[in-house]
Amino acid sequence: MKTFRARGTLAAAALLSVLTALAGCGASASSSTSSLGGMQANPASSAAEMNPNLDLGSSLGSQPAPDITLVNQFGQPMSLSQFRGKVVMLSFEDSECTTVCPLTTASMLEAKQLLGAAGNQVQLLGVDANPTATSVADVLAYSRVHGMVNQWDFLTGSSAQLKAVWNAYHIAVQIEQGQIDHTPALFVIDQRGREQKLYLTQMAYSSVGQSAQVLADEVSSLLPSHPHVASQESLASITMQDPTDHVALPSATSDTKVLLGPGSPRLVLFFATWLSEVSDLKSELIDGNSYVAIARKDGLPPLVAVDETVVEPSAQAVRTYLSGLGTSLSYPVALDTTGRVADGYNVQDQPWLALVSASGKIIWSHDGWLSVPALTAAVQHAIKP
Repeated sequence: MKTFRARGTLAAAALLSVLTALAGCGASASSSTSSLGGMQANPASSAAEMNPNLDLGSSLGSQPAPDITLVNQFGQPMSLSQFRGKVVMLSFEDSECTTVCPLTTASMLEAKQLLGAAGNQVQLLGVDANPTATSVADVLAYSRVHGMVNQWDFLTGSSAQLKAVWNAYHIAVQIEQGQIDHTPALFVIDQRGREQKLYLTQMAYSSVGQSAQVLADEVSSLLPSHPHVASQESLASITMQDPTDHVALPSATSDTKVLLGPGSPRLVLFFATWLSEVSDLKSELIDGNSYVAIARKDGLPPLVAVDETVVEPSAQAVRTYLSGLGTSLSYPVALDTTGRVADGYNVQDQPWLALVSASGKIIWSHDGWLSVPALTAAVQHAIKP
């Protein structure tokens, strides 16, 4: 596994500073004009404003967007100014991120898709926010595992070039305790190259679709034809599915359902197939078979894996990946297609382990992979009377 992992968070004081620097008196999501067509407050928009997992955007006052000149995942020179005439969604993402960046990537791609044919008038751009993984190969690898190779341009350059862009957009990037921390920012830039809105991705898998709809609504308001946005789901807070809930998820490997919930203890592994970029995912999943064998012998909680399908290219991509492991897994693999289970189990990273008691209480959790002996020892210690 690579040493650095992006958390995509920013201290509240620093975040306020970023918003002020960008927007003058940057309005919060609750006080800025809603991106839902610029309507006055109504019950629907009020519910959206009360959703803690959704950023409705902060107005940037049509300031000129600083130009960017970097190279994309194919090594081709790119500049922001070359996309004048299109609405640009510009995000800052770590090329090795396993936390918030995949949520940003999924939201911006879905937003473009929600616009239908009008999506051709939209350009998706990413700028690498990882100071240690800046090669063309790095941004290509991220693009490949997220199904984005031909969906966007993921830009990178020298350390000095990237720092200049981060500074121009007031993006905080730092390495803290071996982890990369950066502002999880996405800018919507109009056809004239002016900044319209800033969005900060929240660490909530269940809100990816909602974020996509908010972005699509904002882009639609900027396009001359104001194209129809395919999704009009509620933007109110989403009910999570926590360990006390009985949940039946689709299986990634069969036609049966995978059951979660109280009744018996379980060790739940949350993962995504794009972890193959930063770890030996195949070996880690196969090692789960060894834990299962030990658990059966020693009476430990069984293993259940949950793929975070909401930030995968597709459910079929998950099934294809698992079928290519070369061996079958001796534990069930479920598909969390809404993200409600991950949020209910308070998943903050991939991979994420959660040991759940028979009553539905999380008694131990862990961020990252563990060797089979270390995992077994941790579980035994956690369930010890």
